[in-house]
Amino acid sequence: MPKTRPGRAKKRNLTFAALGMTPILVAGGILAGGGQWIEDAGISLRANSITLLGHGHGHGRGMGQWGAYGYAKKGWNADRILRHYYGNTTAGKVDNPDITVSLSEKSSVNVRADAGAKVGGVTVAPGQAVRLSGGSATITQGCGGATVRTVPAQWVDPITPGPNRPANELLTFCGGGGKYRGSLGLNADGVANKLHVDDYVKGVIPKESVPGWADTGGFEALKAQAVAARSYVLAGLASGRKMNNTQQSQVYHGASGEDPRTNRAADATAGQVRLRGGKPALTEFSASTGGYTAGGDFPAVVDEGDTVSPNHNWTATVSPSSIASAFGVGGFRSFEVIEANGLGTGHGRTVKARIVGTARTVEATGDQVRQKLQLKSDWFQVKDQKSLPKIVKPPVGPNAPGGGGLLDFLDLSPLTSLLSGGAPDLSALGLSDLSAVTGQLTPIIEQMIALGTGALAAKQVDLDPTGPSANSQGSLGTVSRDKSDNSQGSTGTVAKPELVTDGKGVHGLVQVIENGLVYYSPDTGAKALLGQALTDFLAAGGLAVLGFPTEDRLG
Repeated sequence: MPKTRPGRAKKRNLTFAALGMTPILVAGGILAGGGQWIEDAGISLRANSITLLGHGHGHGRGMGQWGAYGYAKKGWNADRILRHYYGNTTAGKVDNPDITVSLSEKSSVNVRADAGAKVGGVTVAPGQAVRLSGGSATITQGCGGATVRTVPAQWVDPITPGPNRPANELLTFCGGGGKYRGSLGLNADGVANKLHVDDYVKGVIPKESVPGWADTGGFEALKAQAVAARSYVLAGLASGRKMNNTQQSQVYHGASGEDPRTNRAADATAGQVRLRGGKPALTEFSASTGGYTAGGDFPAVVDEGDTVSPNHNWTATVSPSSIASAFGVGGFRSFEVIEANGLGTGHGRTVKARIVGTARTVEATGDQVRQKLQLKSDWFQVKDQKSLPKIVKPPVGPNAPGGGGLLDFLDLSPLTSLLSGGAPDLSALGLSDLSAVTGQLTPIIEQMIALGTGALAAKQVDLDPTGPSANSQGSLGTVSRDKSDNSQGSTGTVAKPELVTDGKGVHGLVQVIENGLVYYSPDTGAKALLGQALTDFLAAGGLAVLGFPTEDRLG
């Protein structure tokens, strides 16, 4: 999964025409460019240079690491951050299995440990080393010393099995090649590290994120990164992917790259993953989304946390000859974005661009343009482009352009059919409680919350003990209600959710169902109150006093 560590920011002025070079952007940030988006200025693109106005860093799918940091600084916990970015997943826990990852830069195994080790059933004494070759292990007196004995083996194991071992038990490559938890050995892919998944995560977080965030209010972002890293490697291995220690998978430098702050984040989330279909989800992430995630396996959502990113906005100036050369079109004639996803500033991410030259015309995806021109992301617009791109509905995303109203995507039928007859027979559905059903709503409604920020500001309503009125300005759907039966809470036909705010200023939704209400907030998820439970809740002051319910109550 190619991505860029969010903390490596360098300032660079990219004026390739002046340098006579093809554009090269390195890992890190570019000074955000000024100026406004110009959507149809009637200016020819046949100029000495072309300016691209862009947002974000990386592919933008799944969690944005800078966005997670921004949300953490706003008070979001790790679970809320993860639910926001991985909208069609649920929280889960694994049995902490061992995993195996390739160490791509290593060509041989010659290791030692201060406390000793084990190889081929033989104990290696402190001060001795082990060299693997051709299915055999040679034990020597220290690194490069005299041979003690040779045994058949392909792996060197720590002296004591299990995770979270002390430093003197870690295997260390001779010649200063780094320390690693778990076992080191040779397999079909070369040198490999077999270890507990929680130990592995400790070597990933400081390389894929910024340990210093823990000191500036961002510890929850590091916890979210730990869960995402754990889910990603488990899902990748389960699907047959070969996971290594580079950006093609996740950057991992073993115990030598660990940091006490990120180790705390790994320990605090031990075994935690995001699940989809009962299995770990392939939780991709990138440094910066630019303010809107890209969709794909996970629903596209607004990323307000990304405003803290040094790559939230960027500019790149490229020469026409560089573009023509990159796409092999001959002499340059024009370059324009012809399709975009419509999500965010400047028409959103580029879906397709057209490059016209004297020899031929090429149409390339936004990601292909990103790679060939080495841009920071595929979210860019050509400054002063004469024509407007066609908006193409994203494959995933609740508020896709041309996809209808804000709530049209929301399917409440699983929950409403379950509850419409009063207290449901959960056993008949194979459920012990409502969580399996209401959990389906949590990621979907959270997308609507994120996409409906403007609507929330304009249509906030307070839910009084009798419930929102049919004429409420905050209603996004018609509510039919029998006002004479407040003792039973809400009755009448099922309506679309209404935007509400509780007495603590927390925004959320309330869904009217027969004989009950479903409440939703990003922190609590969707919770149903039925019958007497709802009556008691309203009598005690409802949202204004108690805030959003934290559990389902059936009566």
